[in-house]
Amino acid sequence: MSDRRQVVVIGGTSGIGRHFARSCADQGHDVVITGRTEDRTKGVAEEIGGRTRGLALDLSDPERIGAALAGLERVDWLVLSALDRDHNTVRAYRPDAATRLLTVKLVGYTTVLHSLAPRMTDDSSAVLLGGLASHRPYPGSTTVTTANGGIGALVRTLAVELSPVRINALHPSIVADTPFWSDKPGAREAAVTRALTKRAVTMQDCTEAIAFLLTNRAVNGVNLSIDGGDVLI
Repeated sequence: MSDRRQVVVIGGTSGIGRHFARSCADQGHDVVITGRTEDRTKGVAEEIGGRTRGLALDLSDPERIGAALAGLERVDWLVLSALDRDHNTVRAYRPDAATRLLTVKLVGYTTVLHSLAPRMTDDSSAVLLGGLASHRPYPGSTTVTTANGGIGALVRTLAVELSPVRINALHPSIVADTPFWSDKPGAREAAVTRALTKRAVTMQDCTEAIAFLLTNRAVNGVNLSIDGGDVLI
């Protein structure tokens, strides 16, 4: 197909990243997903099917990112969705856990873009995944809030430095059908109650939002929140 894209999804073995990768594979695009371990990543790539392949990549080790991505020749769409979960409070602070999460989300994401920028064209675009904890903190979200707030700022400087490549970010609220939230009915119900749409955000909603940010050529340097019109904002 003449409009086939070269798509790279960092953190494409689960959750939103996997859902988006499958959507791209179903449309006939060439898709590369990354995950921390080679066996699992290649296994998920086979499950997604189509023109999908897997690469092992650990964002917590930025010095090895360039070598891991060296085989990629061109990148049209880049989605950075890898994350670490961290429940970390100031009173019971664990610097090692905080360092890992901030390395993954901020240093790791930036290093991926540094490594792949030479293989992106003027028409390429990237989307970084953050989250609404950036401005809606909760007990234990000290590091998560810091990381997602950093994504919001990072997008703006990346858009300037990598111009004309477009860089945007997506910040979803609780995504009800991701593995992390599937066994937390109380949190899901609270999100539905707060949303003016009276429904929770889904992975399909996120995939459609990512596609919009990647394809709309007038959207750049934007932090897009999707939460159904949360009445607490």
